[in-house]
Amino acid sequence: QVQLVESGGGLVQAGGSLRLSCAASGSSFSSYGMGWFRQAPGKEREFVAAISRRADTTYYADSVKGRFTISRDNAKNTVYLQMNSLKPEDTAVYYCAARYRYITTMVDYDYWGQGTQVTVSS
Repeated sequence: QVQLVESGGGLVQAGGSLRLSCAASGSSFSSYGMGWFRQAPGKEREFVAAISRRADTTYYADSVKGRFTISRDNAKNTVYLQMNSLKPEDTAVYYCAARYRYITTMVDYDYWGQGTQVTVSS
């Protein structure tokens, strides 16, 4: 079992930055690939970014490539999402997710956090 708790969301103006954190507890954090997803009102949950267990592989959605950076600190059991040059269309609830051993861009993750709201004003 893995418990995930996101933090760092909030209200920011377009062009601003936020850093989301996801703290994990329970089973060995370094055994899990980690992902970030988001869901806007009335839309399906979509992939944002993912990072492998040893941080040697990362994936990004085209919509955030070059603006967002995913990273992890296995010593702190934490994964981060640095979001720069934010746009109003980035407004959504952002979810952290854990998948045993491997990462994917699909929503097929084993554990999910409760989400944190990110609102970007124009």
